[in-house]
Amino acid sequence: MAREFPPIRGFIENTLIDWEGKIACEVFLPTCNLRCPFCHAGHLLTNDGELESIPVSAVTDCLDRHKGWIDGVVLSGDEPTLHPGLDALIEEFRRHGAMIKLDTNGTRPEVLEDLIARKRIEAVSMDIKAPFDGRYHAAAGRACDVDAIRRSAELIMASDLEYEFRTTVCPAFLGPDDLHDIAQAIRGARKYILQQFRPGHCLDPAVDAVEPYPRDILREFAAGLKPYVGLCLVRGDWAEQRVE
Repeated sequence: MAREFPPIRGFIENTLIDWEGKIACEVFLPTCNLRCPFCHAGHLLTNDGELESIPVSAVTDCLDRHKGWIDGVVLSGDEPTLHPGLDALIEEFRRHGAMIKLDTNGTRPEVLEDLIARKRIEAVSMDIKAPFDGRYHAAAGRACDVDAIRRSAELIMASDLEYEFRTTVCPAFLGPDDLHDIAQAIRGARKYILQQFRPGHCLDPAVDAVEPYPRDILREFAAGLKPYVGLCLVRGDWAEQRVE
């Protein structure tokens, strides 16, 4: 019986920025259970077939052609853990020699726990939208199970995976006090990355009018969070520090 893979709606043959220290392919899967107003991946929100479907063989052929050069595959999207066929896709890529990094919003800790327990992934990036309380719903664009997201963060921190937590700092939803609350909630995490909000093509057009924090201000925010986590940087500032 043929395995059913999730639809692939985007594919980058090689990237140096989405898995620090690795050369990776990146695969984008459609659909998401959140509606973050500042999201730039709104075109992936539905799985209605309007976007081109990229065959799994396009990815595995790339892995085979570049064996020994490509380290792994980043599974991103919207939200990969929503797909029942995710495990089959991971197994297919691993069969072609790839390590796996998962990008997730943390809303499905049961999927994450299973993948960690069975050692199906080597790395994970988890988005944290806001502090783990009522503020989360506004940043996520809809009501969500904040306890489940917190549980995912706990699972990641307790694992031996390479990992990072990351927050897109949109001024309409987050200020320095909110970031301190997030950092305290993940106290002891190895890496916390602040990502600059970029207006333009946001899911909520009203958010396109929001002025981003200047990069130097984001760096000040990051410096104030360093007592809580092993490493806190603004995305792109990798050259300055490394996790020991």
